[in-house]
Amino acid sequence: MSYQQFDVAGLGNAIVDVIASVDDRFLLTHRIAKGAMVLVDEFRAKELHKALADASQSLSSLHEIAGGSAANTLAGLASLGGTGIYVGKVFDDRLGNVFAKSMSAQGISFTTHPTRSGSATASCLIAVTPDGQRSMSTYLGACRELAPEDVDAQQLGCAKILYIEGYLWDEERAKEASRKAIAAVKGAGGKIALTLSDSFCVGRFRAEFLDLLDRDVNILFANEEEAKALYEAENFEGVIAAAQKWGGIAALTRSAKGCVIVEEGVVHQIAAAPVAQVVDTTGAGDQFAAGFLYGLTRGKGLADCGRLGALAAAEVISHYGARPETSLNELAAHAGLL
Repeated sequence: MSYQQFDVAGLGNAIVDVIASVDDRFLLTHRIAKGAMVLVDEFRAKELHKALADASQSLSSLHEIAGGSAANTLAGLASLGGTGIYVGKVFDDRLGNVFAKSMSAQGISFTTHPTRSGSATASCLIAVTPDGQRSMSTYLGACRELAPEDVDAQQLGCAKILYIEGYLWDEERAKEASRKAIAAVKGAGGKIALTLSDSFCVGRFRAEFLDLLDRDVNILFANEEEAKALYEAENFEGVIAAAQKWGGIAALTRSAKGCVIVEEGVVHQIAAAPVAQVVDTTGAGDQFAAGFLYGLTRGKGLADCGRLGALAAAEVISHYGARPETSLNELAAHAGLL
């Protein structure tokens, strides 16, 4: 067994979130569907990026920060005091540099070499109107070009837990990269965690995800709808029964109803952490995973892991953006969870 230098290694779609405050006229002028998330091509992404920058008057008021599901989870882990390494593909361009610097600034190791061929760095262009609606135009770009050669097996073998996005199954080479990472971490005695990403993802790859659970995955993250899709269950009781039969650790989130943690015969029901006002639910699942994984790597019981997850999710939904703005370590200490 190798020395476990990292708490969590994350594998995912490396995306730069570009966030600007705009008015409704901006959405009409640039034909942006209010409150929706749409996929765009590189030309449209560059056009909107320039428009957002112009609307913000200067780049200083345009927020650019590393994003993507697994990257957000590692940011939460770092906020709790955990150590993480991230694998994701960016292009050797300005936004690729923004992604790398953003990860490094939060104490996350990011050593994946940027590509110099293919698509530009992925971006999610987020126009926020005064009513709090977030209208997102996502260009997937280079993040979809993750390949096995981007995975340093020796480096990932130094992680206690590997955390993988279900989104990676959309690309065959990314799937191969995931399998290489799984073999490296398992071979070194580490655990494998999978987040299902979204119900549509489950619909596309249900059989493959079930096979992964049978062979490789120790920890499953899913919200209620994703879990129902995976187990083809009509209700949440059916989900719990299927998760118990599986035997791994299933961390199932239910929004305001809190979360349920299942491991064989044991079922823990955890209430949602209190929030003064829900501002933006983006990133709630990512931060729940951050808190839960941090707890696991510190030897916490499953109920406390669930409480740490609930606390991290509550922090992120109290403001805009998918990453913590308040130290999760301080919040967890105050709540008596550390």
